[in-house]
Amino acid sequence: MIKILISGFEPFGGSSINPTERLVEEIRHDSFQGAEIRTILLPVHYDECAEILLQEMRAYGPDAVIACGVAGGRTAITPERIAVNIKDIPPESTISDNRGARPQDELIDPDGPDGLFSSLPIRLMVNRLKEAGIPASVSNTAGTYICNNTMYAILNEIRIQQLTAIGGFVHFPASTEMAVEKPGLPTLSHETMLDALRVIVQSTIDEYGNQFSQTS
Repeated sequence: MIKILISGFEPFGGSSINPTERLVEEIRHDSFQGAEIRTILLPVHYDECAEILLQEMRAYGPDAVIACGVAGGRTAITPERIAVNIKDIPPESTISDNRGARPQDELIDPDGPDGLFSSLPIRLMVNRLKEAGIPASVSNTAGTYICNNTMYAILNEIRIQQLTAIGGFVHFPASTEMAVEKPGLPTLSHETMLDALRVIVQSTIDEYGNQFSQTS
């Protein structure tokens, strides 16, 4: 049995919707053979979001952590390849976290490596998503905002604690409902994104399920 922890985020940036909030609420009712699913909703606050997720990892002991976030403007599901050790909101940007924090050029972990690679089966995920008719591609930048911060924290925890767990981050486009507030925003339907998350979970099970069932 592989234990999978899936996280999503609350709304941010003036939007009343974050599609990953609904995705994690609904995916936890799904049943996957050979897997146990737990979900958590995170605040859009630098550091606090990561600490809450790390506390859940320590309490639950997952074999895999799939963190999910929204990337408005993207047109495809994009598993992230790498997280970088930086928190940075450019001066020209109007965005902040939900407490108004706007870090610039700050290291996430002063003692950590510059970058950490996802250990999720990102290429398999993308190939499976495309086979299912869902737009997808591997992304080589998770940005320098909360999503990157969270991805780095997961992988850094795995590194420091020398865990056998795998982890990474997947960005989803805006949902169709978000276009009501921002017409012209590229979107995918909730149903398509939920199907995509199911493919992502199943890909993780297929790639690593046997490995963790033998070690658990």
